[in-house]
Amino acid sequence: MKIQVLNNISKVGLDILEENKFEICGDGDEGFSGIVLRSKNIFENKHGKSLFAISRAGAGTNNINVQNCSEEGIVVFNTPGANANAVKEMVICALILGKRDLVTGNKTLDSIDIDDLNDHEVAVEIESMKKQFVGQEVNEKKLCVLGLGAIGSLVASQAMSLGMQVQGYDPGLTVDVALGLPSTLIRSNSIEEALKDADYVSLHIPLNNETKGIINKKTFNLFKKDCVLINFSRGGIVLEEDLIDALEKEQIYKYITDFPTKKLLQRLKSRRDIIIFPHLGASTKESEENCARMACLQISNFLKFGKIENSVNFPNINSDTVAKHRIFITNKNHPGIISQVAETLANEKINILEFVNKSRGEYACNIIDSDEKFDVETISKLHNINGVTNARLCY
Repeated sequence: MKIQVLNNISKVGLDILEENKFEICGDGDEGFSGIVLRSKNIFENKHGKSLFAISRAGAGTNNINVQNCSEEGIVVFNTPGANANAVKEMVICALILGKRDLVTGNKTLDSIDIDDLNDHEVAVEIESMKKQFVGQEVNEKKLCVLGLGAIGSLVASQAMSLGMQVQGYDPGLTVDVALGLPSTLIRSNSIEEALKDADYVSLHIPLNNETKGIINKKTFNLFKKDCVLINFSRGGIVLEEDLIDALEKEQIYKYITDFPTKKLLQRLKSRRDIIIFPHLGASTKESEENCARMACLQISNFLKFGKIENSVNFPNINSDTVAKHRIFITNKNHPGIISQVAETLANEKINILEFVNKSRGEYACNIIDSDEKFDVETISKLHNINGVTNARLCY
């Protein structure tokens, strides 16, 4: 069974695929059953009939057409939390840089012509220079964290250890995550409430149809005038035209992001109200290894056993193997499909030893074990049931 690997995936992940007897192929190959990738954009790609899973070594999946994958029964995985610590450290760095212009201060040293100066004269020059870089501390300042998932919750906890007052908002907060949040974290019931009087705002929400451009002109009107906006989530969450307008009108003090664009880079050349990094949030050795390990292990377990963990479009499902053979089926979550699957298998004289079904919104998936062999004709009949989107033998 082939797995297509796009981008540079850490050897830790590739070793997992090889240990599990998968053949690794690259861009341009055909007949692969899975794809492992990082940031390569495959949104417009057509999927072959042999493709069953895509695993993204990272949290965001906006480079994958998840809706089309769901319709075709292709399970899409991501790796939530694998790069959380790396991004958290960058956000904490950005918090400190927000009101202490250390970057410009460092660059300004290049302007000193030291060739004709002695040590005393250099010291005098630096002393006169440093007055223009007087900053503010983060201690006792208010931080608004929008999104309290793996990264947001770490940022909130670390910021509190720096003496900050932290207020968070996350409409999709699960009970498990909520129980793990620090008791001193103030949870808001709305974005408006969370933003009120915030000295810093840090974004940790996914980019989707609901969140695209959620930080816009209306939102900026709620910001405190000297607020610093930090975006290590996704560029599209902030409406760029409204952001630039807010900076021009000094509605916010500074914008710090990990997502460069032409307009932002142009502004960077002449203004000090913006700091941009070249998408470095998860660029650590540890993060890349963690993401690769999780992405490759998840797709391996799925193709071999039908196990799903951390899918963005199908429910988690797992079952210990209790028979010689196993099939995995995806389907629309409509009444009557499960009974048709069971009836088809009964007609093929296949006795079901275990049947596990899980649903999530519009879609569902199934693991079926039997001591009878599932032949190609049986798999084809299952696939042809109205509402079944994919059916396959487990590896």
